[in-house]
Amino acid sequence: MWKYYALLSAFFAALTAILAKVGVHGINGNVATAIRTVVVLCLAWGIVILSGQFNTLKALSKTNLLFLILSGMATGLSWIFYFKALETGDVSKVAPIDKLSVVFVMLLSFTLLGEPMSLKTIIGGVLITLGAMMLVI
Repeated sequence: MWKYYALLSAFFAALTAILAKVGVHGINGNVATAIRTVVVLCLAWGIVILSGQFNTLKALSKTNLLFLILSGMATGLSWIFYFKALETGDVSKVAPIDKLSVVFVMLLSFTLLGEPMSLKTIIGGVLITLGAMMLVI
C-alpha cells in the first residue's frame, strides 16, 4: 500500500508546484507560505478529528514530540525557501532542484539511520542528480 501512497504524494507534490507558482505571483513568498501552512494545519487536524484519532495524542513521548517539532521546523524552512525560489524562478527548474531532496534523504538515511546502501540505490541517486542538473542547465 505504501507504493500507492508514495505515488499519490508525488502527484500532489507536482500539483503543489504548479498551484504554488500561480499562487505566489505578485506576493511575497513568506505570505504565501503562511497561507499554505494554515490550510495544511486545518486539513491535517480535520483528518485527525474526523478519523477519531485525536485520543492517540496521549501516546506521544517526549522523543516523538521533539523530533516531530524538529521535522515541522525543517518543513517550514523547506516551504519558505521553496516559495522564495518560485517567486523568481521557473517552476520547471525549481522543482527538479527541490527533488534533489530524494538524494539528500538517501545520503542521510545511510549515514544517520544506518539503512542499507546498494549499488542500485547509488546508481539511482546519481541518475536523479544528473537528471536535475540536465533540467536546470
